[in-house]
Amino acid sequence: MTTTVQNPVLQVTPAAPAEAAAHFRASLRLYADVSDVAAALTADDPGFVILDSRSTESWDQGHIPGAVHLPTALIPAQAGDLLDKSVPVVTYCWGPGCNGATRAALALAELGYQVKEMLGGFEYWVREGFAYETWQGPEHRDADPLTAPVAGACGC
Repeated sequence: MTTTVQNPVLQVTPAAPAEAAAHFRASLRLYADVSDVAAALTADDPGFVILDSRSTESWDQGHIPGAVHLPTALIPAQAGDLLDKSVPVVTYCWGPGCNGATRAALALAELGYQVKEMLGGFEYWVREGFAYETWQGPEHRDADPLTAPVAGACGC
């Protein structure tokens, strides 16, 4: 007796190319990755504000230089004092295991801000070797070769 093993990748048929293109286009409108954010922040005016939505203790432990600190719970009361609705906001929290940046992005969008979420959060910022600040001053770690190329660009 022969048993046919179902291919788990193709068990659900892939989307039609036009449907896939629409999905991925929409995804790029909602998300930015760490490397793109880091590259953009080197400009005099990156065209967006980076927002750290974590607690003060987390902020003190480490944050992206130049970020605005606004914990998610304070967004409804304080966003109008700290952010300009004409400037897009990119949110981040700890990392891919945390949905704090998603909650912050939702709160901002509901207030009328253009917003994207930075994939990977602070964890991948550090793991990709970008400088960060703590309550004690600037910090930097070497890039993790499992998350970023040791030399050169990733090319993606």
